[in-house]
Amino acid sequence: MPPMLWLLLQVVAPALGFYFSISCPSGNQCRQALLSGNDILLYCNSSGARWYYLFTRGEKGTFTSLTNISNMEIMPEGSLLIKDPLPSQTGLYHCWNKNDRQVVQYEIDFQDVTILHVTHKGLGQRPLQNETLHLGGKELIFTRWEPWQDCNHCEEPGERKRLGYCYIEERLEEAMPCWLYLGDVQVWSSRLRPELQVEACHVPCSNNTQLKMNYVIFDNFSLDEETEFVWLNCPLGSIYRPVNWRANDTPLTWESQLSGRDFTTFLDPSTGGRQLQVFQPAIYRCFVQQELVAQFSPAANPETLEAQWRENEAQWREARKAPQGRADSVLKGLKLVLLVGIVLALLGALLKFMHPSPGRKSKQVLMVK
Repeated sequence: MPPMLWLLLQVVAPALGFYFSISCPSGNQCRQALLSGNDILLYCNSSGARWYYLFTRGEKGTFTSLTNISNMEIMPEGSLLIKDPLPSQTGLYHCWNKNDRQVVQYEIDFQDVTILHVTHKGLGQRPLQNETLHLGGKELIFTRWEPWQDCNHCEEPGERKRLGYCYIEERLEEAMPCWLYLGDVQVWSSRLRPELQVEACHVPCSNNTQLKMNYVIFDNFSLDEETEFVWLNCPLGSIYRPVNWRANDTPLTWESQLSGRDFTTFLDPSTGGRQLQVFQPAIYRCFVQQELVAQFSPAANPETLEAQWRENEAQWREARKAPQGRADSVLKGLKLVLLVGIVLALLGALLKFMHPSPGRKSKQVLMVK
């Protein structure tokens, strides 16, 4: 992706101020499995809060302040934003108020998204099966599934996904997320991995919108000359939310990708489809929770524009050299072509301002050229 486009994407998303968050009742300790590489907000309702951590993977240590970790930021209201979390940042997170009293504690297992096991029900692909791990006993490795997310489209066929986290259960003990259980114990097993499952869905549209935001237009993206592709990043998209992409109003589905039928685009499983790799120019639109949030328009090819200009110039020269009667006919034809071109251009501009999501209304708020 061109540096300027990537920069603008990074600026717009925080400005919209919307991160996927988890919360825990005040005074409690909560345990949660999450995925690495996907931003998360740990909620703590205490202005001026201080956060401390203890990473449980690797070398043991003591609780340390979070002020010097580059991908973590304490928000003004007290919550902790973790951008692109690493598996090595699995551990304990404590929020303390100004009076040095603990407000909330999180035990977080950031499971490695790069080894995510992806399946589609409609293709007959099966999730991972339970296995036994031998660490001095018979520990059971299994997947604990989250609820299905909402369908990513309405009125027309869509898809929905759910996340499954790796858990280990010891006899007569409460099951724990795998790497909170293992800590710094070095174990290799192909079963120790999180999962993503997709299935088809078809739901009616609703007027209840959760994002209530306007959409953004990113204009003039182009494919990289060397790699011949570009990554598009859907603002507000997340592996924890329903995301839907369309190329020239054609839906891009997990089913087409996982079946090997579509090679023109690639939905990144590690981001839940938030990032899209494209190999040919088109108008790409992304929807989050069934709502249009961004449109990406390709830049015009300079060589194509130059060839079109030369062709038009040649036609005008031919018209000037032709006999008067023939010239009039040619000029009328050219005027008609020009009129049609203007009408098509106006229609194209009008389409940019139309909201293609059924049952939704939005306005564009930014155009990036």
